[in-house]
Amino acid sequence: MTGAEVLDIARDGIWVLIMVSLPMMLVGLIVGVIIALFQALTQIQEQTLVFVPKIIAIFVTMLLTLPFLGATMSGFMNRVIDMIIVGG
Repeated sequence: MTGAEVLDIARDGIWVLIMVSLPMMLVGLIVGVIIALFQALTQIQEQTLVFVPKIIAIFVTMLLTLPFLGATMSGFMNRVIDMIIVGG
């Protein structure tokens, strides 16, 4: 395996990591901004108010995007295995 192939695998791995984590990160960001706006408008400064809605939203997002996440990670693993078999 050449250095270029290793860099390709690393680049693809980072891209898969971004694609897998992006839906949950975006939902967490959006819910956090909405709750922060609600807290600013109502002047409720409860620190724990943010955590429960964020956890629930991220969990629901993970359940909804699970087929996409599995297919993305499976595709990456298949590409890595193919490179191992061809290179070996």
